[in-house]
Amino acid sequence: MSEAAAVQATIGDSEFDRDTAVTRREPGVYDIDLSAGWTIIKAVNGGYLLAVLGRALADALPHGDPFTITAHYLTASRPGPAVVRTDVVRTGRTLSTGQASLFQYDEDGTEVERIRVLASYGDLDALPDDVRTSAEPPAMPPVEQCFGAEDAPPGTSPVTGSSAIMDRLWIKLDPATLGWALGAPSGKGEMRAWFGLADGRDADPLSLLLAVDALPPTAFELGLSGWVPTVELTVHVRCRPAPGPLRVAVTTRNLAGGFLEEDAEVWDTAGRLVAQSRQLARAKL
Repeated sequence: MSEAAAVQATIGDSEFDRDTAVTRREPGVYDIDLSAGWTIIKAVNGGYLLAVLGRALADALPHGDPFTITAHYLTASRPGPAVVRTDVVRTGRTLSTGQASLFQYDEDGTEVERIRVLASYGDLDALPDDVRTSAEPPAMPPVEQCFGAEDAPPGTSPVTGSSAIMDRLWIKLDPATLGWALGAPSGKGEMRAWFGLADGRDADPLSLLLAVDALPPTAFELGLSGWVPTVELTVHVRCRPAPGPLRVAVTTRNLAGGFLEEDAEVWDTAGRLVAQSRQLARAKL
């Protein structure tokens, strides 16, 4: 990200914060207008939706940081008014658990549940510093040797329709995972990139919920095209990220019966694994 962009927005005062802000109508009930700025084709991005529900749960629960959050995507969400209803399941000294659902109205006026979440929250700053791990950050070229959407030749996107979310993200893809954009997918089911928000806002636990679902689908490198909608997504937030761009690596090992898994790791500038996720998604065969 440019130096100018890096000082343009801060945590709490950015487009992401404004577009995920929920208004408490009454205890456990929140209103939001889902922004069209986070859409892919006509549907709202799943990571953005998870951040919206994550923000509502942070308000409803006595702890403010998501530790683990699992979402089932029931129907595609559209830009416009929505209601989030939360329920406190259990509160404890170090962890509290809650559930939340997001609802919208169909054309006929029927209220439809779009996404349902179960999550446990705590205080990331209270965690001990001890780390014992065999995980290593992904080996990636420096940012200046990676490529963003602005570098893509015209007409190379495997998805037709609006990709408004890309205007809000700063993504520089590892060239080794860009074969799909050149018509020569590797078949390896890998995607790696430097990641941030386009306005320079640093990452926090809530934006990590977006980061795990923001890269192009690994299905592109498997030679598939089209939208890859999420069925279920589980995210583990491991620590509060340091300022600066993130490294995100996503892999798929198995595509069968029209479904694939995506395993994501997110690393910060301090070389720490700050978030992990697994999702099940539909693939267009």
